Amino acid sequence: MAQENLSVVLHALGDLRLENRPIPEPGPDEVLLRMHSVGICGSDVHYWQHGRIGDFVVREPMVLGHEAAGQVVEVGSAVKHLKVGDRVAIEPGVPREMDEFFKNGRYNLSPTIFFCATPPDHGNLCRYYKHNANFCYKLPDNVTFEEGALIEPLSVGIHACRRAGVALGSTVLICGAGPIGLVCLLVAKAMGASKVVITDLSPERLTMAKDLGADFQLTVKRADGAQQLAKTVEDMLGAPPHITIECTGVESSIQTAIYATRSGGVVVLVGLGSEMATVPLIHAALKEVDIRGVLRYCNTWPMAINMLASGKVNVKPLVTHRFPLEQAVEAFDTTRQGVGIKVMLKCDQSDQNP
Repeated sequence: MAQENLSVVLHALGDLRLENRPIPEPGPDEVLLRMHSVGICGSDVHYWQHGRIGDFVVREPMVLGHEAAGQVVEVGSAVKHLKVGDRVAIEPGVPREMDEFFKNGRYNLSPTIFFCATPPDHGNLCRYYKHNANFCYKLPDNVTFEEGALIEPLSVGIHACRRAGVALGSTVLICGAGPIGLVCLLVAKAMGASKVVITDLSPERLTMAKDLGADFQLTVKRADGAQQLAKTVEDMLGAPPHITIECTGVESSIQTAIYATRSGGVVVLVGLGSEMATVPLIHAALKEVDIRGVLRYCNTWPMAINMLASGKVNVKPLVTHRFPLEQAVEAFDTTRQGVGIKVMLKCDQSDQNP
């Protein structure tokens, strides 16, 4: 094993560095992984550009990265289900205690959860990383490392569609065709949605959405009115959608989501924006539209792996740029500029393949 652990470390707002850190020693319930593929998430860039997300503030150096897959190189003494050489996808959120949320299966809501690259917890954008073995999932031979890394954003889509109640025949509006909007599209279609409309400011992203199976694409302009956009969606589908999945966090888009959704339908809020937003709440109340929140995901990795292994979902087109770990700063800048869809960093010097 090489005795260097090149890591992408955020020291403070705007201060992103590549530096060597010690190779960690796995505990009894942990595995040491040689990292292979790690995707850059919008939250990683947000920490870099703003130094915080809400109440999570970067106060000391933090390794970034939480969309990840790697290979087991060492196992803890109590680990039975994994062995050296296994290829695994990493679920970045690990409960620290068996609280009420853990007990009822919603461990993502635990206030004390460990989560990669959320201050003060370190992420896995490095050569070597240790993680709780119970939250490392073995990949089938026909699922690549990059697909394994993309299970993290795919899980957001699975959780959002579960929360929304997407089922056979559902009609769905997705606001935003970034990486999360696109995985929501993939999952909604896989779960039986009959028609999906997706919106975005970018025609290029909508072209990708069309290639991934969107039935209708709607290019929006910042000046567009929420009620007019809702009417356009209704005209496209022939009726208001059963479900709207809002992936932008933009106030006007949340307004569109509420106006567009049919009576008795569901609006799921996935995108994170301002803490306060002006929305037509009485409109939602009078239509009995349920507004549901989403915090990351829980209990999704096994389903995601099965989706990928069966070929029911194809996330490969989402990766538009690849960089070796040594070019991490350039990769982050590419993501910041909004170029492409998903930027993937390759952490294993000996294997730069997908």
